[in-house]
Formats: sequence, structure tokens, C-alpha cells
Amino acid sequence: MTNKWNIRTHTEEDMRLANRLATELGLNPVVCLLLVQRGLSSVADTKKFFRPGLSDLYDPFLMPDMYKAVKRLNRALGNKEKIMVYGDYDVDGTTAVSLVYKFLRPYSSALDYYIPDRYDEGYGISYKGIDYAKEHGVTLVIALDCGIKAIDKIKYASEKGIDFIICDHHMPDDELPQAVAVLDAKRTDSNYPYEHLSGCGVGFKFMQAFAKSNDIPFSELENLLELTVVSIASDIVPITGENRILAYYGLKQLNSNPSLGLKGIINICGLGGKEITISDIVFKIGPRINASGRMENGKEAVELLLAKNMQIAREKSETINQYNEDRRELDKRITDEANAIICEIKNIEHQKGIVVYDPLWHKGVIGIVASRLTEKYYRPSIVLTKASSELITGSARSIAGFDIYKAIEACRDLLENFGGHTYAAGLSMREENMAEFIARFIKLADEEITPEQMIPQIDIDAVIDLQDINFKFMNELKKMNPLGPENEKPVFCSLNVKDYGTSKLVGKELDHLKLEIIDGKGGGPVQGIAFGMHKYSDYIKEMKPFDICYTIEENTYNGNTTIQLMVKDIRPLEL
Repeated sequence: MTNKWNIRTHTEEDMRLANRLATELGLNPVVCLLLVQRGLSSVADTKKFFRPGLSDLYDPFLMPDMYKAVKRLNRALGNKEKIMVYGDYDVDGTTAVSLVYKFLRPYSSALDYYIPDRYDEGYGISYKGIDYAKEHGVTLVIALDCGIKAIDKIKYASEKGIDFIICDHHMPDDELPQAVAVLDAKRTDSNYPYEHLSGCGVGFKFMQAFAKSNDIPFSELENLLELTVVSIASDIVPITGENRILAYYGLKQLNSNPSLGLKGIINICGLGGKEITISDIVFKIGPRINASGRMENGKEAVELLLAKNMQIAREKSETINQYNEDRRELDKRITDEANAIICEIKNIEHQKGIVVYDPLWHKGVIGIVASRLTEKYYRPSIVLTKASSELITGSARSIAGFDIYKAIEACRDLLENFGGHTYAAGLSMREENMAEFIARFIKLADEEITPEQMIPQIDIDAVIDLQDINFKFMNELKKMNPLGPENEKPVFCSLNVKDYGTSKLVGKELDHLKLEIIDGKGGGPVQGIAFGMHKYSDYIKEMKPFDICYTIEENTYNGNTTIQLMVKDIRPLEL
């Protein structure tokens, strides 16, 4: 599939501001241009961006219902009530449960936690979980990363004498559950200054408020920030504002003194002794924590994150790592099966949405498969499978400019349950409604998505020469960490480059290109890796010119660190 390169244009004002920052801060003008693109135009703002301060976190009591939540928690602790910390089975939910449980454990001898079973109970608060709470004498449940739509279930709990404090970050409906407190910065009546917290982030703000009300020093919360950054990275929330502060200090904790559980995961995925980044969490740490809830039960992930000795941490890490290996095999098989179904759909090239179904697919990996289909075909994709004798469950992923949550919401009369975000959502429906749902969703996608939206775009921040790439430039780029949504890793392009004569195919299948390129403007060759781009090999080896877009990374091997381009696309200039 051909990508459209969207090279950012810069106004005279952008250039003026960037040059001023470069002069005042002694930074590379290109780096300053990246800062201006991110809305930073003053020295003070830039310094705060480079060095976020924990003192800049917002007052947690600005969030609606926070006083009510803290008051109810204080009463429960004072009366020695049994409290249950309840969370979803994914990374955000399990880190949130671990964070709240860890912090409250010294203040309560009657604390329990609960992770619903993906296959037996499904997403969010379950009747089975409420019944478990009742059987075990629980009178207060703190629900994390779920609950914002659990109106009937909260009512059911209330009838059983169980209070709920909901800490969620998903979009609420017009009606809120009748819980003791509903903490969600996305509430329509919320004036909280930042609405993009993860579920674990909302749990952190609750614990911050609890600590503040009981004169507990903030320093006692700081070691929990490692869990918050794992949730922020894994849940793909914006790394801006308050999330940037939490992620910045969470990474510091993760790199300097991780808890035993996270240290176990760090070691088993080969990150020991390396500087851990947001990317490492997204691609290595997060998937392993997630694999527990996908393949077995998310409770094992919490047991790992709460591990008190290295032996348990090591054993749990090995178990979860095996789940991840099993998940990979399953994910590949189901993706292949989904692709085979798509190949059989008539006129698929004219269809702007994809929905595939197989009753035997593993519910735990359909979200990953939906992501792979969206990436391959570049159109919104929904993957459905059987959840029970009566229910179909599904995961949805989208493309830029198409709000899949709203599209699914438009079909809500056919659904039993749904939730999510602009680019990712989950849903369930009765089997008899599936055909109508698919038809309506495809029609909606066909009506709303333009042909231009179906062309994947690569947003390029700046055009630079290869000779501009050196360790000084790299070190200045690193000041922009942590990188992620809305503070993306900068993408550059260099024009009219050529092979140095030493580029070659690598990998087991010889499907990757290891590049050494020059641009004729001076300086030695620059190394790069272009995964899956073997089709350009013959062209490049003929010393023909091409444009290239990429991100820049450091590559350490055998103690030697080099700069390497991570190639996103190649555009031949002679066809």
C-alpha cells in the first residue's frame, strides 16, 4: 500500500519562534522547530517541558466527587470495613488495582482485590464479582478502569448493601451510575483541567487525594508512578499535560528502582541494564502483562506486580512470558484466518469498513487481530467471535478521522454493551442482531469515510540532511522524552539519497533492508534498518536516488552505541 507523505509546512512565525528558542537555549534549530510545533514558544515553557515538576500536578479535589470518594474511603478504613479493589483484566486495569491495593495495604487489614475473568464474566463490573463481594463481607468496592456505564450493576450492588467508588476514564453516558462517587474527568460536569488520564491515572489521583486528606507525604506515592507510566504507555493515552508529568517520573522510577514484579518482567524481556522507554513498555512490558488476562486470568498479573520476593517475581514473569508466546501463535493463526475471510468478500476493495466473524476465535486476541487488519487494509475493522451461547463479542479499531466509538454508539439499539475510545472499542450483542449490526456499520463507514482517508499518511515533522544527524542532535532530541501520542517521536525525511554501496538484505527470510546511505552533501554514510522493505533492494543497489522518511534511534550492540534510522517509508525517484 502506498503511503501519502504529509511534510509539515512551517510559517514565518514558526521559524521566528524556533530561531529565538535556538539562540536563547543553545539548541539545534530543528529541535526548536519541533518544540514550536508542540505549542512551546517561550524559554519558560520549554524548560518546564524538558523538566516536568511533580508540583505541577493538579489538585485531585478539582475532580467531581473526589471529596465524596475520600470521605467514604476514610469512613471505611476507620470502621475497619472490608474493601475490595476491582479492576479490568488489561494492563490499565491490573496496574490500577496493584497501585491502589499497594498504597492502601498499610492502612487496612481487610483489603482484597478482584479481577473479572474475561471469558466467564466479560469486561467491567460483573454480577459474579458483586456476589463475590457480598459473600466475603465487602461493603465498599473501588472500581478502576471500568464502571462508568454499569448502572444496573451498581444498583444491584446497592441493594446488597455494597457501596461503589468508580474510578474510570472512558466516555460516560448521559446517565451516571448511582455510586457513592464517580471519578471520571470526562464527565460533562467536570471542570478538572486534564481529561486524558488513564484508568490507573484516575486511581493515582484518588490515592493522592486520600494521602492529602490524611497528611500522608506525597513522597510515599512516588514509587507507584512506575505503575502509572506502564498504564499510560499501554493504554495509548496522550502523553501531554498531567500524563507527561506522571510518565516522566514513572520512567525515572522504572529505570532507577523498579518493584520486584516489574523488575521480573524487565529481565525476562531483555531490558535489564538498558534505559527503558515508552516504546519498550508498549512493545515489551505491556504485552506480557496483558497476556495474563488474554490467555488465563488477569489476577496473575496483579500477583506479579505485588510480588514481595524475587523468586515469586521470577516465577510469575516466566509464566506470563509463556502466556505471551502462546498469545503470539494464536494471534498469527487467527489473523491468517481473518485475512482468508476478507479475501472471499466480494467487492472488498470498494468497502470502507471490515467486519469478520468466527465463533471459534479466541476472545483474548481479537483486539490485536482487529489492529492488524486495520493496519493492513487501512480501514476500520471489527473482529467478532462467540462469547456464550447467546452473545457475540467484538473488538474494533479505527483509522484517522473516523470515530469508531460513535459509529458503534449509532448501533446501540442492537447491542447489549459497548465502550471505548475514538480509535478502539469493544462491544457485545445477541447473535440474532449480528447481521443487522454488520450491515449498518458497513453502510455508516461507506457514507462517512472519504477515499482520501483510506490512504495511510505519514506525518513528517521536518526535512533534514543526513549530515545533520549526530550524537549532539540525538541528545537534544532525547530531551523531548517521554514520547507518545500527541508528543510523537519526530519523523524526518531526507531527499535524494543513495546507497553507499554496502546496503544488503537481512533477516531469516531476507525481507529486511540494512541500509548505509549518503546524500552527496558531505559526511560519511548513515545506517538504517527498513523492516519488510525488501522490494526496494534491487532499485537501491543500482545506486538510484530515493527519498526516505524515518525516526532516529540509538542502537547499542556489544557495548558500542551507534545512531540508526528506523525507516518508515522509501520513495524511489526513478521509476
